Amino acid sequence: MSIYLDYNATTPVRPAVLDAMRPYLNSHFGNASSSHSRGREAKRALEEAREVIASALGAREKEGVVFTSGGTEGDNLAIAGAAWAARDRGRHIITSVVEHRAVLGACRALEAQGFEVTYLPVDAGGLIDPEIVKQSLRPDTTMISFMHANNETGVVFPIAEIGQLARGRGIVFHADAVQAFGRLPVDVDALGINLLTLSGHKIYGPKGIGAVYVRPGTKIVPQIHGGEQEHSVRAGTENVAAAVGMACAAQIALESMPTENERLRVLRDRLETGILGNIVGTRRNGDRDQRLSNTSNISFQGVRGDSLMVALDLEGIEVSAGAACASGSPESSHVLRAMGRRPEIDGGGIRFSLGAGTTEAEIEHILDLLPPLVERVRAAEIQGIGVRV
Repeated sequence: MSIYLDYNATTPVRPAVLDAMRPYLNSHFGNASSSHSRGREAKRALEEAREVIASALGAREKEGVVFTSGGTEGDNLAIAGAAWAARDRGRHIITSVVEHRAVLGACRALEAQGFEVTYLPVDAGGLIDPEIVKQSLRPDTTMISFMHANNETGVVFPIAEIGQLARGRGIVFHADAVQAFGRLPVDVDALGINLLTLSGHKIYGPKGIGAVYVRPGTKIVPQIHGGEQEHSVRAGTENVAAAVGMACAAQIALESMPTENERLRVLRDRLETGILGNIVGTRRNGDRDQRLSNTSNISFQGVRGDSLMVALDLEGIEVSAGAACASGSPESSHVLRAMGRRPEIDGGGIRFSLGAGTTEAEIEHILDLLPPLVERVRAAEIQGIGVRV
């Protein structure tokens, strides 16, 4: 039995999405920058996809949507682009210690170029306090960047409060909504957002496509130079098929969001209750209520996260011991450490992220299998002989 519980890492492409993309991979293969009929056809499809994404964000103008190659490029474009555009007004940026590595990497690169970044802490539940954000503001603060929902714990940040704070000071506010979009309502006006990052493969769309919403009037310096595609913000031939697929996936995700969120919440709570109630030395990582409906991150005392992940994989259960982008890193999760978790004492964290294919039968199977498996892994860890299953 194969069970996939790593939907925060990536999702399968829905059949309807693949069907929407197929024509633009063969018969309608034109370059959207070409002036002939096939090019105009591709351009029309691209602009329709842009309009769908803008509408899904509550944006009034589709021109604010810039397609990228994914969330990482989107975060870099938004953060570096806006920082350089506002450099004459100030070079101070505020973010958090639990951001995705794409955000942290972009900020560290800017630090090497003369910018100053304040990395704010989170509490034991992984939440950020807007009051701390307010206290960290300076006259030269030009940007605030926070994720809408954490990719490892699912914890949801108070984006609307932070957006209101930024708007009142005339500070550019960027939100990484890669995990939140399609799982939470995202309205750029209500949230006070200037820049927002999205990714297609998190919402049952294709990999290699993402988008950045840029509020009209928000200036950003392009990070990829060349042609005048994407309103001269991001040069390069657009991936029309993937943009069409992302738009289709977004529509389906928004339509199914209310019922799917409730279904996944019930399954997640059943999984979490079963683990915490039947396996000693377990602990939930992240606020119980302020989080995505599909995500549960649990530490198993006396067990390395990667060891348990391998043991589960050998049983056909695919989970994560951290963020997918950090796979292969010898370091423990920066998110859990920021929350005060100590792997050497609290044990490694396992992220169970549920999705469209998750069933009640799968959850019950995991709950039957996990207690004895954890005990075997613990015994192997104590003896220092690694995982034996």
